[in-house]
Amino acid sequence: MTDSRFFNRQTMKTGIIVAMESELDMLLPLVEDMKETTVNGYTIRQGRMGANEVAIMQTGIGKVNAAVGAISLIDTFNPDLVVNTGIAGGTGQGAGILDVVIADRIGYHDVYCGPGNARGQVQGLPELFTCRGDQLVNLAAVSANPAVRRGLIASGDLFVSTPAELRAVLEVQPEAVAVDMESGAIAQVCHLRDVPFLAIRVVSDTPGVENHHEQYGEFFTIAPRSTFEVVRALLS
Repeated sequence: MTDSRFFNRQTMKTGIIVAMESELDMLLPLVEDMKETTVNGYTIRQGRMGANEVAIMQTGIGKVNAAVGAISLIDTFNPDLVVNTGIAGGTGQGAGILDVVIADRIGYHDVYCGPGNARGQVQGLPELFTCRGDQLVNLAAVSANPAVRRGLIASGDLFVSTPAELRAVLEVQPEAVAVDMESGAIAQVCHLRDVPFLAIRVVSDTPGVENHHEQYGEFFTIAPRSTFEVVRALLS
């Protein structure tokens, strides 16, 4: 789906949400003219990427933190677009460590609302949340990056770390290329508020492999900051 709001103005207001301080630290060097505001206990850092206004928030891990943060950011900043970025686990289906996954769809892997609903579906809402802004992710600065992958991200309140846990995720969302703990909740909030949403995640590890914890622990040491440059390429 495309959205004319992206191209009917010369500048764009974008809200960017991360979960962890380590993710925030990788993102802040990309921002110019930064100032801070506190809303509902959250620190919102406003500044510019290229010609566009950005507001960056660290919410903490998990769906509830992400949802409360997203509502606070939307109500305060009134963004044209919300981007959730940070890290994700790979599922072994097309995205390796340090690849950048730009979600085309987001689905829960830990939700079931009973008969009449698909697994992963919140009753009354779509089975999958469609990410909007194909015009942005098809820009040459992004599409030409060999590390960029497109696909489904499965989201839920579980740090996936064993083969059994990964199999359970793929039973619910068999097309998932990555797993995270926040993008589903942010996508749901954006769907309810009719705000375009993108999820951009860097793969930090492959859950279930023998050295999974070592992969995750070393990621922030070995990960080049250039992986987070995809965000700047999109917004500038």
